[in-house]
Amino acid sequence: MKRIIGLFILVFALSFSNLIAQDKDPIIEAIVKEANENSQLENIGHELMDVVGPRLVGTPQMLNAHNWAIEKYKSWGINAKKEKWGEWRGWERGITHIDMIEPRVQSLRGTQLAWNPSTGSKGVTAEVIVLPENIKDSISFQKWLPNVKGKLVLISMKQPTGRPDYNWEEFATEESFQKMKDKRDAQTKAWRENIRKTGYNTRSIIPVLENAGAAGIVASYWSRGFGVNKIFSARTKKIPTVDLELEDYTMLYRLAESGHTPKLKIVAESKELGRVPTFNTIAEIKGSEKPEEYIILSAHFDSWDGATGATDNGTGTLVMMEAMRLLKKFYPNPKRTIIAGHWGSEEQGLNGSRAFVEDHPEVVDGLQALFNQDNGTGRVVRISGGGFLNSYDYLSRWLYAVPNDITEHIETTFPGLPGGGGSDYASFLAKGAPAFNLSALNWSYWNYTWHTNRDTYDKIVFDDVRNNAILTAILAYMASEDAEKTSREQIVLPINPRTGEQRTWPEPRSPNRDGGTN
Repeated sequence: MKRIIGLFILVFALSFSNLIAQDKDPIIEAIVKEANENSQLENIGHELMDVVGPRLVGTPQMLNAHNWAIEKYKSWGINAKKEKWGEWRGWERGITHIDMIEPRVQSLRGTQLAWNPSTGSKGVTAEVIVLPENIKDSISFQKWLPNVKGKLVLISMKQPTGRPDYNWEEFATEESFQKMKDKRDAQTKAWRENIRKTGYNTRSIIPVLENAGAAGIVASYWSRGFGVNKIFSARTKKIPTVDLELEDYTMLYRLAESGHTPKLKIVAESKELGRVPTFNTIAEIKGSEKPEEYIILSAHFDSWDGATGATDNGTGTLVMMEAMRLLKKFYPNPKRTIIAGHWGSEEQGLNGSRAFVEDHPEVVDGLQALFNQDNGTGRVVRISGGGFLNSYDYLSRWLYAVPNDITEHIETTFPGLPGGGGSDYASFLAKGAPAFNLSALNWSYWNYTWHTNRDTYDKIVFDDVRNNAILTAILAYMASEDAEKTSREQIVLPINPRTGEQRTWPEPRSPNRDGGTN
C-alpha cells in the first residue's frame, strides 16, 4: 500500500510539474532573462543623457536625440522615423558664466533660462538691486521703478534657510523647526503682499522691470532641496535672465540689503536659430495578423535643459526603447502592430502626442492599449483602469503573466478615473482610447529631479528601470496576443466633491504647432 501511495504521489508530482512547465511562456521567459542578463539600459542611458544631453524643444540637441534614436532602433532591426508635427523657436544654449566681481570675486552657480537672448561674449556687468520692502501701492512702486535702470534686479524672495524640511525635522528641536516654519510662512505672505501692491504679479513684473531699463533679471526658483532649483524659460526679450542656486542668491541678497552693493558679470552666449521643425520619433514593429490594431509604448522625448533630463523623461524613454528591443528580439512578428511613441514638446503642453492623435485617427481608432511612463526613475507601483468600465478584465489578465517579483509592488485601481492631462497618455484617453499610465515611486522626484538642475544620469536607479522595461514588454506582448479587442466602455463619472457637479470625461485639445515665437 505504501508503495502504491508513493507511486501515486510521484506521478502527481510529475504531472503537476509538467502542468507548471506548460504554463510557462517561452517568450516571457526569454524577455525576463535577456532584460536581467543583457540589459542595454545603462548604455543607452549614457548615450542619451551624457552624449546627446538635454532635449529642449527647438534645439539642435532635440534633433540630435531624434536622429540618435532612429539609428539605435535601426541597429536592433526596428523601423523608426522622425514625424514632423509643427515648428518652434530655434534656440541653442551656450556658455553661461556668472561672476560676482564686487565686493569680492566669486564664481556663482547658475544658468541662463531657456529662449533668452545672448549677452554676447562681453556679457553684462552691473550692480545688483533688490525690490523695495513695504511698498505702499502701485503709485509708489512706479516712483521707485527708475532705480532699476542699468541694474541687475533680484526678483525672488530671500529664503530663510537652504535646508529642506526633512533635514530640519531630523536634527532640529521641535520648537526650532516650528519657529523656522512660522518665520518662513510670515515672510512668504509678506513678500506676496508686497508684490501684489506693485500692481503686478511675480510673472508680469518682469517685463515691467525690463522696460524700465533693468540690465538683467536674477532669480532663484528653489525646489526645497539641497542645491536644487527649477529651471524653466525666460520672460525677458532683450536682457539676460539667470537663475542662481539658493546659497549664492541669498548671499547676494544679504550683501545688497546690508549696503555692500554686489556687482555681477553675466556672460550667456546662446544662439537664436529662427524657426525650426519639430518632430516625434515613431518606431514600429508591424503586426502580422491584425496590423490595423495597435499597442503604443509612450514616453515623451523632450526635457527642460537645466540638466540632462534623466528622470523626466529619460527613464521613460529608456523603458520604451528597451521594451521594443526585447520585443523585436523575442516577438518579432506580433499579432498587432506595436509602436513606440517618443513625443516632442510634452513640457509645453503635450504638443507632440496631441498632434499625433490629430494626425493619426486610424491609430487612435485601432488602439488596443497604450502604456505610458513619465514620473521618474522608480519601479512602477500604481496602475489605474483610467475610467474604463471593463479595464479590470483585460489589464488583470495581462498583469497575471508578469513575474510576481514585479507585480507584488503594483497597486491597481479599477475602474479608476480618467487622467486630466499630466502626461501624454491623456492625449489618447481624451479621445476615449484605452491609455494607461504606469505610475512609479517618486525617489524625491518632485523636489530633486523634476525640471531641475540636478536631473542627471547619476539619479537613475537601473534596477527599477529594468523592472519597468520587463513589465512594459510583457504587457505589450499580452495585449498583442489577446484574442479580444479591448472595451472602451466608460464608467458614469462620480460627483466632484469640490464643485458638487458630476465629473466629465476630458475633452481633446489641439497642440500648439507654432511655438515659442511670440
